[in-house]
Amino acid sequence: MGAAAFWAAAITVGCMAWSALWSWIPAWLVLFIGLFFVFVGVFAKDDDNKTLFIGVLACMIMMLGMIPDAFAHGVTEGDKGYIQESSGTMLLPFVYLGAKHMMTGYDHLLFLLGVIFFIYRLKEVSIYVTLFAVGHIITLLSGVLLEISVSAYLIDAIIGFSIVYKALDNMGAYQRWFGVQPNTKVATLIFGLFHGLGLASKVLDYKISPEGLVPNLFAFNVGVELGQILALAGILIAMGYWRRFDSFMRHAYTVNTVMMAAGFLLIGYQLTGFFIF
Repeated sequence: MGAAAFWAAAITVGCMAWSALWSWIPAWLVLFIGLFFVFVGVFAKDDDNKTLFIGVLACMIMMLGMIPDAFAHGVTEGDKGYIQESSGTMLLPFVYLGAKHMMTGYDHLLFLLGVIFFIYRLKEVSIYVTLFAVGHIITLLSGVLLEISVSAYLIDAIIGFSIVYKALDNMGAYQRWFGVQPNTKVATLIFGLFHGLGLASKVLDYKISPEGLVPNLFAFNVGVELGQILALAGILIAMGYWRRFDSFMRHAYTVNTVMMAAGFLLIGYQLTGFFIF
């Protein structure tokens, strides 16, 4: 990654820090930074840098509609109020909440995208997805039932790091830097544990009534898995279509660089929130 890409990541992380302090980023600031990326991208000498800055610009545009709720990745007030006012076994509502959380959980989806980015065989995809699912099921159930209290900011920062880690892995960074290739299956399981702990912190936010807790928790987990399957199906269809073109390998490095930048955004935002709030 060149100096231009480094400064792009640094500037966007700075914006996330500002967002954590003020709870929002002014639209004019986002547009100004976006125009800066366009300017640099237009005059870049190679296609990779052009694509990189276009991708970062797209991320900045999406931020206009996501701030502040998406980066907090928490529970919506409507869902929270419904759950807090209800008691007893409510299987379908919790299935819905679990599926909604996974389908709108951009951090989980980015990590899954990184995991399957260079996996072509469906059997291999199922192995990695199963390892990820086992990891987050373990910590989701144990975290809620044992009421393990961990700062949501720290957990989400680790989830952001998982995105950075996988993007660097896809770019072959560890082999170039250290001469070794980490065990990708073990890493997927370990990061699955942290993703599950993040899910548990969101469930604890609901302040669920003890009555019907276990069946509701299992229903939430079923919803998470259903949401993951649906999201994964969409990702696989899109990836399968993209891989048919020669541009896939040409732009794969750039896409993973943008994924890495998104991971750094999440890390910067969550760590700032942890130290400030």
